[in-house]
Amino acid sequence: MSLSARQWETPDTLHTKEWLRRYQRIRQASERLCQPLCTEDYVIQSMDDVSPPKWHLAHVTWFFEAFILVPFQPRYRSLDPVYDHLFNSYYETHGVPFPRPRRGTLSRPTVADVYRFRAHVDAAMVELLESPPPEHAAEIMRRVELGLHHEQQHQELLLMDIKHILAQNPLCPGYRDDLTPAPAEPPGELAWLEHAAGIREIGHDLQTGFAYDNEGPVHRQFLEAFRLANRPVTNAEFLAFIEDGGYSRPELWLSDGWQQVGQADWQAPLYWVQRDGEWYHFTLGGLRRVDPHAPVVHVSFFEADAYARWAGARLPSEAEWEVAAREAAGNVMHGNFVESGHLQPVAASPGADAASQLFGDVWEWTGSAYRPYPGFRTLPGTLGEYNGKFMSGQMVLRGGCCATPADHIRATYRNFFPPHARWAFSGLRLAREA
Repeated sequence: MSLSARQWETPDTLHTKEWLRRYQRIRQASERLCQPLCTEDYVIQSMDDVSPPKWHLAHVTWFFEAFILVPFQPRYRSLDPVYDHLFNSYYETHGVPFPRPRRGTLSRPTVADVYRFRAHVDAAMVELLESPPPEHAAEIMRRVELGLHHEQQHQELLLMDIKHILAQNPLCPGYRDDLTPAPAEPPGELAWLEHAAGIREIGHDLQTGFAYDNEGPVHRQFLEAFRLANRPVTNAEFLAFIEDGGYSRPELWLSDGWQQVGQADWQAPLYWVQRDGEWYHFTLGGLRRVDPHAPVVHVSFFEADAYARWAGARLPSEAEWEVAAREAAGNVMHGNFVESGHLQPVAASPGADAASQLFGDVWEWTGSAYRPYPGFRTLPGTLGEYNGKFMSGQMVLRGGCCATPADHIRATYRNFFPPHARWAFSGLRLAREA
């Protein structure tokens, strides 16, 4: 059952039970993701952009405490008031966040303390959801809905960060040894799908179903005719770029990208290593041979843009991507998401008559900067810091990935990362002028 917080204008027992079940399901999913970890894995911060798994578990819990329990549950008492400082991510209007690059220095509170914090907040949230004050019920449920989507975002971040943490270890330890095997069948030749020119509606109607504020409002945009590849670029195709000297040809790169290649000594996607003339890459199942048929993953915007130029193509705009995704919206729930158990991109099904893998497998870089839509308004109060203040120096990605929960994605979803970022499950799909 799909519920919207707008139904809480007149809350009833059925809706209360549905929201409680959803809350418990998503909260339990975070803890299941951490079950394969050893205690030592919870506390490592392998780079500034990575947060220790312990911090993720605590931060999503802090969100419910800070924005729901404290303002709407007068009887609630925090387990430790200092947690409000330690686990605030970036909400400057709420308080003073603990510095992001230093999250790995927090040996205390312990992992056990963080799980006690989660249990403490969950018990209070269950009590509140079982009997919400009628005068605040609508606002409580709007915030619960946002908090649950926020936790699902961090479930994906957990897997991204766990992968980066384990990849630093020369033992190449796998996060899990029971991942679902990838299909062996090749995806077939890349084909181009035509899209006519015209005025299109882009964005999410924020009055109908959940979406983040940055996905709206709906607005019109004229698109020239374009062609979009029927599937993402594969490892084999990207390997051809490497073998053709792609990382040593400055004419293929944006200036900032070429500078990044030199400074970081990029020679292949993140996690790729060459042994005895064969390419391997680190996965959440450990070190494995690169699957030539699977979409390439862990490439930056700079790498995606350079590859597209080498291939005589370009990256799609986010509007072009969304137009194609709306036409394929029925395929959203059939993508390779976290529930599939691969935790790695897998080869597309053969066939070129329709776009495949628009949802799941890899977040697809677009050529669009992350900027507000016409008429964009942030959420009121502190929650207005959720998205809007990051609309600078970032590029948009679309479609979700193999670590995204299936019910968390939609055609209008706008993810964003700086152009040099590679540790996300990011890949690319090509576009051309028609």
